[in-house]
Amino acid sequence: MLGPVLLAASRSDRIHRIVSRAPVTRPVVDRFIAGNGLPEALEVVDALTADGIEVTLDHLGEDITDAAQARRNRDAYLALLDALGGKGLGGRAEVSVKLSAFGQGLPGGHDLALAGARRVCEAAAAIGTTVTLDMEDHTTVDSTLAILAELRRDFPRTGAVLQAYLSRTEDDARALAVEGSRVRLVKGAYKEPASVAYQSKRDVDLAYARCLRILMAGDGYPMIGSHDPRMIELALRLAERYGRSPDTYEFQMLYGIRDAEQRRLAAEGRRIRAYVPYGADWYGYFMRRLAERPANLAFFLRSFTTRH
Repeated sequence: MLGPVLLAASRSDRIHRIVSRAPVTRPVVDRFIAGNGLPEALEVVDALTADGIEVTLDHLGEDITDAAQARRNRDAYLALLDALGGKGLGGRAEVSVKLSAFGQGLPGGHDLALAGARRVCEAAAAIGTTVTLDMEDHTTVDSTLAILAELRRDFPRTGAVLQAYLSRTEDDARALAVEGSRVRLVKGAYKEPASVAYQSKRDVDLAYARCLRILMAGDGYPMIGSHDPRMIELALRLAERYGRSPDTYEFQMLYGIRDAEQRRLAAEGRRIRAYVPYGADWYGYFMRRLAERPANLAFFLRSFTTRH
C-alpha cells in the first residue's frame, strides 16, 4: 500500500512544499542528486573524474504532459553536452536519456522521442561521447528497443539498458550481445506484475547472473549496473573466463551509493562510471523511485548511514 501513497505524494504540490522545506530533506537529496542546475552537476563531474570515475548524466524530468516539455528536456541535454564539450569531458562523460522525458508516452510519442533522441545523439557525437537509453516500465521496452535500433544506424555507440527481472530479458540480452553494442544490465527498480517479471530477490539475482553471462560471453560492451558485491565478483570472474581486458566492459553505480567501492575499483584499474542525476525535478524523481518499489526507501536510507 505504500507505493500508491508515495506516487500520489509525488504529484502533490502541498506535500512537495512540506518535504522540500523539511531540514532533513536536503542532505538526503544532496546525497543522490547532483544539484538543481547544470553548474552544480558539472562540479560533481569534475570531482568524480578527478578520482578516476567516469560519469553518465541524467537530466531529471521524465514526468511530462506535453510536447513543449519534451523539447525543453531535449534542449537541456543539448546545453549539457555543449558544456561537457567546452570542458573537454567528452571522453569521460556520457549522458543517459529517459525517452519518457522526450515524449514517448504522449500521443505520437514514439516518433517524437526518436526525433529528440536523435538530436541529442548528434550533439554527443560532436564532442566525442555517446548516449545510453534508460529503460523504464515494461510497457515501453519494445518502443525503446525500436528507437535504439534506429539510432544505432547512424550512432552505433548508442547504449541500451536491460532489466534482469523481466522474463524477456535473457532473449533481449542475446539479441544485443553483438559487436559494438553497449548494454547496461540492471536488476530493475519498477514495480512489475508477475506476468512479466520475477518477484523474489533470489529469482531476480539468478536472472541477473544468467544475463550477465550472456553479455560477458558475447561480442558487445557490457556495463554492469549493480552495487551487489556478488555480481561485481561474478563479473570479474566472467571477464577472466572469457578473456576480457578491462577496457572491454565497465561497472556502473549510482552517484552517492558505495562511494568507497567506486574509488576502489577505479584504483584497481577497473573502468567505473557513476550515474549522476541532476535537475530541479528532484522531488518527483525521488518520490517516483520510491513509489515504483518502496523497498528502495530502506535501501537509500541504509546507504545514507553507511556512505563511508
